[in-house]
Amino acid sequence: MLFDAHAHINQDTFTDEERAEIVREAEQSQLLSYVLDAGFDFPSSKQAVKDAEENPWIYAAVGVHPHDTDSMTEEILGEIEKLAAHPKAVAIGEIGLDFHYDFSDRENQRKWFRRQIQLANSLKMPIMIHTREADEETFNILCEEGAFSEERKTWFPERKGPDGTPESHAAVLLHCYSGSAELAKEYVKKGATISICGPVTYKNNKKTVRVVEEIPLCYLTAETDSPYLTPEPLRGKKNRPWYVEHTVRRIADIKGITFEEAAKATCDNALEFFGIKR
Repeated sequence: MLFDAHAHINQDTFTDEERAEIVREAEQSQLLSYVLDAGFDFPSSKQAVKDAEENPWIYAAVGVHPHDTDSMTEEILGEIEKLAAHPKAVAIGEIGLDFHYDFSDRENQRKWFRRQIQLANSLKMPIMIHTREADEETFNILCEEGAFSEERKTWFPERKGPDGTPESHAAVLLHCYSGSAELAKEYVKKGATISICGPVTYKNNKKTVRVVEEIPLCYLTAETDSPYLTPEPLRGKKNRPWYVEHTVRRIADIKGITFEEAAKATCDNALEFFGIKR
């Protein structure tokens, strides 16, 4: 019933025992049906594929986060490409720009963001984006590298628009979206999908609430980014994939619909985005 469209079961601080416990508890959840395990460097991408191989409800994204681009090489990109060939690897990500922490040189971030978009295009795969304090440049690079090209839109099945009419899309997902509603509208016009995370439940986060208010439900997915960004009412605990329930409940509240309607829509949207059959 619920799809956590971005989590880190592959988190490198977890022991094998901790990861097994997370998997076991997720399987015991009565609501969680699918999880996208998102890579952030080569080892975590490899772990995501392993997690997906071992668990039918987990799927993987493979890629290198902007924090790790100072150590990125063409050889590593080649290894990411090999991982992307796995049948349960369904996206390139998370990739993008992070000018908040600047853990990697900005020129390296830009270079490897472009190279990974190019890889996704060559493989005709969905793209999962991380962007922080780099909204305009992220948008511009995606446009420049053809992430929203008409050709790219032909590679993916049509999705239904707000009125139910089929429309093309570019299979670009803005993970843990924190930008403005105005920019979200521009992304949606280009064919992107907006993923809503735990901060939408925070009392003073009016910005993301407005995004949910103004972006049609058919363009939204829900995620945890676990073990980070734990939603209310569980802040203070490590986030877990099944906590996506609280984000979906908040989306339902904002949209004035039932939890079941929001759960079905965000799950269907994620399945469609990643090309996963039930």
